[in-house]
Order: sequence, then C-alpha cells, then structure tokens
Amino acid sequence: MASISAGPEIERLIQLLAKLPGLGPRSARRAALTLLKKRDQLLDPLASAMRDAARAIKTCETCGNLDTASPCAICRDPRRDGHVLCVVEDVADLWALERAGVFRGRYHVLGGALSALDGVTPERLNVASLIERVKSGIDEVILAMNATVEGQTTAHYLMDALAGAKVTRLAHGVPVGGELDYLDEGTLNAAFKARRSL
Repeated sequence: MASISAGPEIERLIQLLAKLPGLGPRSARRAALTLLKKRDQLLDPLASAMRDAARAIKTCETCGNLDTASPCAICRDPRRDGHVLCVVEDVADLWALERAGVFRGRYHVLGGALSALDGVTPERLNVASLIERVKSGIDEVILAMNATVEGQTTAHYLMDALAGAKVTRLAHGVPVGGELDYLDEGTLNAAFKARRSL
C-alpha cells in the first residue's frame, strides 16, 4: 500500500483497517479519515467498544460461539432443542443461521474446514469435542458446511467420523429468487442432484 503524508499512528490505523474483510487500501484510507474527522462521535466510542469487547468476549467452551459468557446464551437457552446439533465451520456461519431464524437447536463451531493445502487437519479443528457431544444424546447432526471444496471435504470426513449417528446436510442448489441464467455450473449441478418430487 502506498504511503500517505501522515504520521505513523495514522499509517498504522489505515494498515489495520485494511486487514478487515471487505476493506482494501482505498476503503481503509476513507474509513480512517472518517474516524479521524469524527473523533468524538466515532473514533473514541469505537476504540472504547473494541477495548470492552477484547476484555469481555469469550469463546464458548461448549459450542465455540463468541459471547460474554461461557457457556454462551444459545447453549444456556432451555427453549432450544438440545437433541439436534448444527455443525458450522465458523462463528460467522452460526450468526448467519441465527439471523435467518431457521434453526432452534444447538450449534458446534469447527473453527474452519479441512484443507490439505493450508495444513488444516482434523486435529486442528473441534472434531474430537464434536464426537464427544454426539455421543451424549444427540438425535440428529446437521452439517451446514460451506459449498466449497474444503467444506464438502469436511462434510464427507464428518459423515465418516460420525458413523452410527443420524447425519443430514443442508441442501444445495438454486437460491430463492435466483435466475438460472446467472447461476454457475456447480450450483446448477447440485440443484439437479438434489431435485425432489412435487
């Protein structure tokens, strides 16, 4: 990233902002400038919120979610079905499912997906704790892996590792509101393979 005529503190702020998903160098510069111009309304409250979050946020010892308590609010919620477990790759996936409001069971965050190229093996993921949880009275395990090569590899590995348990997967295919002309070949292939009777 090309340097601007600013002190090292501003440069550091821009470089750190550029590491956030969705922010490239130009967006990071604009965000930094906005924060600096609105120091009282944005920068100071943001810095305070980030300090508070860094101190308070914990990883749930049960499922791997992020919360201010462990076990997290989802694991403590007695209204959730404790016999159905949805396995996701990352906390972002868990949060997406919660936003959609489509699942009322419990979760298990793997912490990534298997990848031989990146050296991510089952031992580096929360697989052992998943197997232990499933042994403790889970009726169904739903694999909600991303539709990537790594996600599908992880799903196949987990199906083998959880042999004997009821394991289901999320459907793949045409999204709601999607037009066939705009879909890639992989999505169309998955849609044809997952077709069902009406």
